[in-house]
Amino acid sequence: MNDFKLPSTMEPGEKETLLTQLESLIEQTYNVEKEYIALTSSYNQLQSLVKQIIEVLPNALWVLNEDDSIFLHNSEAERLEGLLDFVDLDAKEAELAFKQRSFLIKISNTEAKKIVSATDITEQKRKERLASMGQMAAHLAHEIRNPIGSIALLISSLSKRVVPKNRPIVDEIKRSLFRVERIIKSTLMYSKGVNPVISPTPLHLLEKECRAAVDSYTYLKPIAFHYDFPETSVDADANLLSLALQNFIFNAIDAVEESDDESGEVWIRFETSDESCLFHIEDSGVPLEESARLFEAFYTTKTKGNGLGMVLSRQIIEAHKGEITVTKSPKRFTLHLPKKS
Repeated sequence: MNDFKLPSTMEPGEKETLLTQLESLIEQTYNVEKEYIALTSSYNQLQSLVKQIIEVLPNALWVLNEDDSIFLHNSEAERLEGLLDFVDLDAKEAELAFKQRSFLIKISNTEAKKIVSATDITEQKRKERLASMGQMAAHLAHEIRNPIGSIALLISSLSKRVVPKNRPIVDEIKRSLFRVERIIKSTLMYSKGVNPVISPTPLHLLEKECRAAVDSYTYLKPIAFHYDFPETSVDADANLLSLALQNFIFNAIDAVEESDDESGEVWIRFETSDESCLFHIEDSGVPLEESARLFEAFYTTKTKGNGLGMVLSRQIIEAHKGEITVTKSPKRFTLHLPKKS
């Protein structure tokens, strides 16, 4: 203010009034500038918060201008680049298939913007399909169970009278029935759930049942089975644990059958750690592929079975409060059971 010169013609009182008004105006200007800076900071913070909010959302999100150009989007939307091109922007809700995934599209409108969200519902759709397949499989298993039982009784009666040269035919029919009965049992157990009754189970009993199951299983190559079960017991449901072990042994047999070798080997070993009882199943067959899908219901790459053996075995072991681990090299399935279930 010291460099500011007032006109010499002004009266002293007028000068004082003008200076006071100028000082007030300058102060108001400073206040307006402070408020502007504060508002700009608040706006930037709000914008940053909005970006953080849409960034943590699990679904892809686009905010569009009136001309459908992108105003704002999150990184999930970037990952799904190209999906927006297939969205009907006039629909409020729709399902869309994109890159072998399923998405639920929802669109809402504001006065000047359009918000588009895409939620990955692939897993939900898969579970719905599995539930439908499980219900259908359980129904078919119930329908097939009675005639299969009748056939089994007739074959048992026939085997007592069959002439020696026809014995291999009857034995093959028995093995085929064993497979069908096993599929029915697995399907019904999968649909109803697993409820183990825990009691001390001698390992020699498990080995005996596994050997009997292998004798009833059809395979063409010579396979050597190595059982290493000590004289001890585990706390488990004998029938369920035996079924789980048999599933892994059959899986090993199929792997040997698929290999180019003329023969193969399967190892079933038992050992204990500080907290667990461990069953190891290894084979000399083809290496593991698609290991992430091994325990997916109804998924199988084999001509035998219905894709329930592995998932049912996992249910059995988890019902015992245990777990299953898989290694590719060396190829090994390990069933972990707690020492006290």
